[in-house]
Amino acid sequence: MFDWLVDVSAILVFEILGIGELTHFGKALHFFIYDTIKIFILLITIIYFVTFLRSYFPVEKIRDYLVGKHRFVGHIFAAFFGMLTPFCSCSAIPLFLGFLQARIPLGVTFSYLISAPLSDAVVIALLFSMFGWKITLLYIGFALLIAIISGLIIGTMKLEKEVLIEVKPINSCCNGSMEITILLQQRFKEAWEYTMDIFKKIYIYVIIGIGIGAFIHGYIPADFISKYAGGDVWYAPMVAVLMGIPMYSNAAGILPLVEVLTQKGMLLGTALSFMMAVVALSLPEAMILKRVLSMKLIGIFFGIVGCAILLVGFVFNMIL
Repeated sequence: MFDWLVDVSAILVFEILGIGELTHFGKALHFFIYDTIKIFILLITIIYFVTFLRSYFPVEKIRDYLVGKHRFVGHIFAAFFGMLTPFCSCSAIPLFLGFLQARIPLGVTFSYLISAPLSDAVVIALLFSMFGWKITLLYIGFALLIAIISGLIIGTMKLEKEVLIEVKPINSCCNGSMEITILLQQRFKEAWEYTMDIFKKIYIYVIIGIGIGAFIHGYIPADFISKYAGGDVWYAPMVAVLMGIPMYSNAAGILPLVEVLTQKGMLLGTALSFMMAVVALSLPEAMILKRVLSMKLIGIFFGIVGCAILLVGFVFNMIL
């Protein structure tokens, strides 16, 4: 979807600015420009689209439907929907915000936020090409379980008061004598104003978060990770997760590194734990969420998902 943006960023950094393509600074700057613009586009587009739709659809009925069903239904739906969206952890936040604005239950929104970066179609295809169908199926199953169970746990903790952004009510479509054109203009205007209000509150955190991720992306070599998280030791997945959290990439971008790490002797479970931590619990993601959620809720989110990822790493190392 954003291939054109990769090319534009590359031309700007490597040709116009004349920064070496293989230099650490060049890689970091290219990553920063591309990802910042991409996430800004996604933020504005998705929040605007969801806000506009909310003025037409009774989202409370959708919320009541999810709440009225068995508690697993919404989480399962959100986790599988996450598989259909090709987003990294930061790119998934705009739709996560849209779900919050639509008053979807908090735990369900987290099931989506966790699933989206872990198990999109590109990741599945790359895993299959690198490690075969058995590993791929195991990974998909564990990724969905992490999303569903983590969302369920967060949902049962009644943490709605830890959401910092205001969910403003938007009237749904109603019968009246006003002209349709006027109604449309009003809805467009209200949706745009609300989108800009949300964007102004979080854009600086997006820039800071992506800046941190870009620095690590450009300056942390694979050998450094392999040195401290490789080998057949029981605590290797713990080290891998701790090293992965500060980093930032999508799963498709980090999988080639996972292949290199396994070739250097890192156990597959440890390598997958590292990948999951990078894509689902990145520091840039936390920086962006900081304006939306309280530190308490972010800490709970990271703690629950981090423990689940560790468990997956240990299980993969034992059975493979």
